Amino acid sequence: MRGGLPVVLHELRDRLDLDVITVNGHTHRENIAGRETCYNREVIAAFDRPLLPHAGIAVVKGNLALNGAVIKPSAATPALMQHRGRAVVFEDIEDYHLRVDDPGLDIDETCIMVLKNVGPVGYPGMPEVGNMALPKKLLEKGVTDMVRISDGRMSGTAYGTVVLHVSPESAVGGTLALVRDGDWIELDVEGRRLHLDVSDEELEQRRTGWKPVAAVADRGYVQLYIRHVQQADRGADLDFLVGGSGSEVSRDSH
Repeated sequence: MRGGLPVVLHELRDRLDLDVITVNGHTHRENIAGRETCYNREVIAAFDRPLLPHAGIAVVKGNLALNGAVIKPSAATPALMQHRGRAVVFEDIEDYHLRVDDPGLDIDETCIMVLKNVGPVGYPGMPEVGNMALPKKLLEKGVTDMVRISDGRMSGTAYGTVVLHVSPESAVGGTLALVRDGDWIELDVEGRRLHLDVSDEELEQRRTGWKPVAAVADRGYVQLYIRHVQQADRGADLDFLVGGSGSEVSRDSH
């Protein structure tokens, strides 16, 4: 094991099982032995003095994401990490593309953009559309970031205060499906909270009138996927693949 990884592992040593066998056939303890020294703290920060206080990802939960949603704090605007805003809702990706640059769209930089039906079942396949581009009229004002919420995903290199992987997703009747224009949403990353300011009674009333969108396919692999894909918090795996089939190859494949 070369490079800076042994130093990183040494920083994490109190949080690792040092005696497990790794991919190179050696344990963590063996891999870091004699390679504990960090020669440049500007390159590898100490565990107790991180480069950023909120890096990696954070999971937020609340009535809008009962099983959780994901945000990347290191890519977010600090001032938006705790934010309350009015929802501007797009029912699907086509609705978003149709209206996002409409000059008459009732939206400002304090609003929260909400995109539905781009989760594992809804799209289907959980596309990389969660980092919605901001409305043109706001970009022209110099706005560079807004809170955005969806059941989709985005690239790990993308930027913005973007809440992703909302679970349960809108297509299966998660609370995201019930959000309406004008609802108020609270995001509190420090408190790991994502809350829709709508009463339980109102949400239940909305749920009675909710109907799922039509599936994009009624046969073939796509329909098989829609029927069996699990939610984002379970890895968007197919339910019939869950289990312990092992790694043994019982027959030659030739």
